[in-house]
Amino acid sequence: MESNRLIFTYDSTINKVDRIKLLNQTPKIIWFTGLSASGKSTLANALEHKLYEKGLKTYLLDGDNLRNTLNSDLAFSNEDREENIRRVSHLAQTLVDAGLIVITAFISPFKKDREFARSLVEENEFIEVFVDTPLEVCEKRDPKGLYKKARAGEIKDFTGVDSIYEKPENPELRVVNDRDLDISLNKIINYLEKYN
Repeated sequence: MESNRLIFTYDSTINKVDRIKLLNQTPKIIWFTGLSASGKSTLANALEHKLYEKGLKTYLLDGDNLRNTLNSDLAFSNEDREENIRRVSHLAQTLVDAGLIVITAFISPFKKDREFARSLVEENEFIEVFVDTPLEVCEKRDPKGLYKKARAGEIKDFTGVDSIYEKPENPELRVVNDRDLDISLNKIINYLEKYN
C-alpha cells in the first residue's frame, strides 16, 4: 500500500473531449462474448471492416492475439481468465479515451468480469454483444480442435466443457451465429446506427 502514495494521475492537456471532436465520432466498446468457435472473431472482424468503410476509426482486440502478446504470461485458470479480462478492459478503456471505437472478441466467461469492463466507461460507451451460438454448433466447427482435446481430457478447465460460461442476462445485442454471417452483422450495424 505504501507504493500507491507514489502514484498520481497525470492530466494531459488534450483530453477525451478534444479527441472526440477531432475524430468526429462517438467512442465505445463493442464487447463480443460467447463460447469458443461461436463466431466472435469472425463477426468482430467483419464489423471492423464495415465501420472502416464508413470512415470510422476503430481498433480490434482479439483474445487469441492478446494471449500471444500482452497476456502471454497467463494460463487458463479462473484467476488467469479474470486477469486476462481485467487487462483487456483497461486497454479498451484507454482506447475509448483516445476516441476510438473498440471492438473486442473474448470468451469472457464470467459475468462479473464483463460488468467490470462495462464499469470502466460511460454507460452509453459499452455494448455487449452475446454471440449465442449453441455448444453443439461450436463443437462441430471446432476449427482449432480444442473441444476434441477437452473432451479427451487433454485440456482442463475448457469453457463450455468443464468450466462454466455465464450467459449475459441483458446484453444490448444477442446474435445467433449459426446462420448467415450477414444477418448477424446487419443486426449489429442497425443497432449502432439507431443508438449512436
